Amino acid sequence: MDKYKVILVDDEEEVIDVIERKIHWDMLGFDVVGSANNGVKALELVEKLQPDVVITDIKMPYMDGLELSRRLNNDYQNIHIIIFTGFDEFEYAKEAVHLEIEEYMLKPINALELSDCLKRVKNSLDKEREEKLNVEKLANYFNASLPVLQTNLFVSLIEGRVSESDYEKFLAAYQIDMKGPLYCCAVFHTSEHHVPDGMNPLLLSMSVEQQIKDRIADTWTCQVFTYLGNTVLIIEIASEDAMSELTDACDRFCRWAYRVMGAVVTAGIGRVCDSLLNINNSYEGAREAVSYRVLYGTQRAINIAEIAPKEQKAAVQYEDANMHELIKSIYLGKRDAIEGAVHDEIEKLHRSAQTMNRYKLTLMEMVGTFYRFCANNFIDFDNFSGGISNPYEKVPEMDEVTLTAWLIDTSMAISEELKNARNNTSRRMVTDAQNMIVGRYMEPDLSLDTVCSELGVSNSYFSSVFKKETGKSFISYLTDYRMDHAANLILETNEKSYKIAEQVGYQDANYFSYVFKKRFGMSPSKYRTEHTGNK
Repeated sequence: MDKYKVILVDDEEEVIDVIERKIHWDMLGFDVVGSANNGVKALELVEKLQPDVVITDIKMPYMDGLELSRRLNNDYQNIHIIIFTGFDEFEYAKEAVHLEIEEYMLKPINALELSDCLKRVKNSLDKEREEKLNVEKLANYFNASLPVLQTNLFVSLIEGRVSESDYEKFLAAYQIDMKGPLYCCAVFHTSEHHVPDGMNPLLLSMSVEQQIKDRIADTWTCQVFTYLGNTVLIIEIASEDAMSELTDACDRFCRWAYRVMGAVVTAGIGRVCDSLLNINNSYEGAREAVSYRVLYGTQRAINIAEIAPKEQKAAVQYEDANMHELIKSIYLGKRDAIEGAVHDEIEKLHRSAQTMNRYKLTLMEMVGTFYRFCANNFIDFDNFSGGISNPYEKVPEMDEVTLTAWLIDTSMAISEELKNARNNTSRRMVTDAQNMIVGRYMEPDLSLDTVCSELGVSNSYFSSVFKKETGKSFISYLTDYRMDHAANLILETNEKSYKIAEQVGYQDANYFSYVFKKRFGMSPSKYRTEHTGNK
């Protein structure tokens, strides 16, 4: 079994060196994966390395151990924390019981005491892991599924099989109390191809569903059930503004599931609707979003309203069942998938068209499907029909080879147009964010949350798009912009460092100096001396 990951945090490097050397980490079941000399750097390492245990001193520059613990408890509640403290700080530290610190240890550190402490922490971690993956518990949960009638109703709703006349009657009969005013659907897909050794894929999926109930359904008012091997959530939404928050919550869960359980989970978020009677449209959007994992990656949440261009408010309707796979492959944009779907359509065409009239009628229906699909996505199909002036007339006259080539070329052209629309939307969003940095870098509270709130997107989606377009995370880009501007002010003015810090959005001059030195390898004062010669 993999060792538990540990990060050491102390502003004295010799303390970290002594701890690393004197503790038999491997024998205890731990691996020191990193160290930091202050709380700010520690948070960066936690985000990157996702440790199980953080061992930290209290007194440190920029951010002390208690503030670090507070941040960890807010954002990474599964991390176990051990605090080192001097005798004169001990009572002060013990007062912070609400931080749920695992252990307090007095300095100087005794190797035997720390080893005993780590054994206790490992027992706690082992119990947590065992509880999550306990086969007997999962089997019992599998047998204790949601009430059958409620599950059947939800399945009927997402399949669009509940009539308007029966809708209210069924909600009352099955005691479904969801008042909205808005609703959306989320689909969680757990991969069967990435399963921890010794774990049954079905039981792993059940474990993921249980954790979804504990971690998401406990925060959001929703109904959870299993359908077609996925976990489906029907969620009450107070307003469309809450969709970004929901997407980020699902995104955090997917990353947590992989790190803690070894489960590769992708969440798809559908569009908002104003009635459970129309939840099937949101469900289709959520399923479509999950299929985009081949483009955007797994272990994350994908919101269909964010990956489609902003102008595409009308969801694609799948009433054209015979071309469902071709339409899906057009969205994904993979040529081999489009070619395969086209060949399947040709095969079905020859298999089902008993007469020439039926053959021509079916091809006309396929042309009509293209027109509807393009109209739903604000595309003029005539621009992508290969120069054919009247497809309804010309396409039924094509031989099989010509028809196959036309279907492939037309599908690829439409797919490229959709891809360009998505890319243009992404670039516009990144440009807006960059302009926001240029105009507001001096504001101390300018942050990822601020920008995403004003752009109306989730943190997870914005972060992935911004890094893809710029090669940097938003925070790194903002920090570099501020530091470059600070460097110019240092060379062009005689302002003190603390004044320049304020002008580029830093209220703490010491932290500004720390970040500046990290970027340029020297303090602001030395930078001025090196580049201007002024003492």
